[in-house]
Amino acid sequence: MNNTLFPIFLKTESARFLIVGGGNVGLEKTETLLRQNPFVAIKIIAKEIGHDLRQLLHKNPHVEWEERPFESHDLTDADFIIIATENAALNREIKQKANKEGILVNAADQPDLCDFYLGSIVNKGSLKIAISTNGKSPVLARRLREHLEEAIPDNINDSIENLNQFRAKHKGDIQTKISSLNKATAVLSDHAKTKKEGKKFKKLAFEIAVVFLAVFFGYSLSSLISVPTLTGYINEIPPAFYGMLLVGFFAQLVDGAVGLGYGVTCATAMMLFGIKLPAISGSIHTAEMFSSGISGFSHYKFGNVNKRLLFWLAIPGVIGAVFGALLLIYLGNKYETITYAVLATYTMIIGIRLIAIAFRKKIEKQKIKNTGILGFFGGLFDAFGGGGWGPIVTSTLLAKGRKSSYVIGTVSLAEFFVTLAASITFFASLGVSNWYIVLGLIIGGSMAAPLAARLAGKLQQKTAVLLVAFLVIVFSIRMLFKVF
Repeated sequence: MNNTLFPIFLKTESARFLIVGGGNVGLEKTETLLRQNPFVAIKIIAKEIGHDLRQLLHKNPHVEWEERPFESHDLTDADFIIIATENAALNREIKQKANKEGILVNAADQPDLCDFYLGSIVNKGSLKIAISTNGKSPVLARRLREHLEEAIPDNINDSIENLNQFRAKHKGDIQTKISSLNKATAVLSDHAKTKKEGKKFKKLAFEIAVVFLAVFFGYSLSSLISVPTLTGYINEIPPAFYGMLLVGFFAQLVDGAVGLGYGVTCATAMMLFGIKLPAISGSIHTAEMFSSGISGFSHYKFGNVNKRLLFWLAIPGVIGAVFGALLLIYLGNKYETITYAVLATYTMIIGIRLIAIAFRKKIEKQKIKNTGILGFFGGLFDAFGGGGWGPIVTSTLLAKGRKSSYVIGTVSLAEFFVTLAASITFFASLGVSNWYIVLGLIIGGSMAAPLAARLAGKLQQKTAVLLVAFLVIVFSIRMLFKVF
């Protein structure tokens, strides 16, 4: 048997911990204990207390500490000992003396001296999960902890409290309570089974409906329009339409698989096709308006929208989008070459911003200031550059430590109003002469949507975002060379 560990959960209210060592390892072990119980009894003995640990001790005055060498009498009042020194001989000496006193020992990075391990711990209210690799790979344990912290919802504690109340109301022995609880939760598995069967039925019904509609409209169309007439109409379609099919397909593939980048991918690709600048942004926003509306409504329905944040993003965002659209129309018609250079530079900056997002570490929650200004400039640059609302607004809010579901839901719904305002402005000024561009983007995106959904989650988020950033930067640099 390779792993003989027996996991237990220790009540720390009455336990006394002795930590020997005041460096970075001592700091890490102290923080680990305080995260589980801010009032846990800890005593630290070290020849030298490091600066960061000293600051932590000032914030937690109940933690005892002495700056001196370890002595045998330090074991007197300890229940558990954590050794955090770099002196292997001293560590072994402390281990032997502690075991003689019947005290269990943990030694950092020395599994052979450990009577117990301090695993990576997931905390979600009353739910606590400890992860151990038997002392062989602390890095893997930490990565698993980070994954579970993201995967387990923050409101899991509500479910635990509800189940606890349900359990408390039911009388009888433990077997009776478990049977009752099994009956109550059986609906969950039944619901999942029913849901799965329902999905199969919906898929079959959808496929039959598509076939029927294709035959019905195909037959109806053939009776109204002859084949030569239809061929003539097809020949009149501008060649740019087929280019937009490819652009829409690729952009939706990227956005569906990665979760961002539709606008900026379309903009950089369309600039290389030589499409007029106002038509680029106007077409992108018209095509994106439908998807953002559906996405925003779905988030609102599932409670992922912060109404106060929506207000401070949407209204300034709409104003910024109108200004951005008008600015692009003016500059695009009068200073086309310069505007191409500005837009290519802007998309390249967005690409660099995406790289920063990919390497962003988990950040603690901070206060958000000037949300209206963020919404205004997000809408301004989004309308002017044909994309960038997500990379600018979403990344800024996430960088402040806000919960991702509320940020993405609120920003998605606000984006609908921003794209609507930009589209109305462009159409009021330019008309509908670029219908083939919009239609190409919509059809191409619709064709890519099922494939993009299958690709979602196949690539690591960091890898996927870096790939998008690389493509955007390369396209932008190529456009700059073309201009100059």
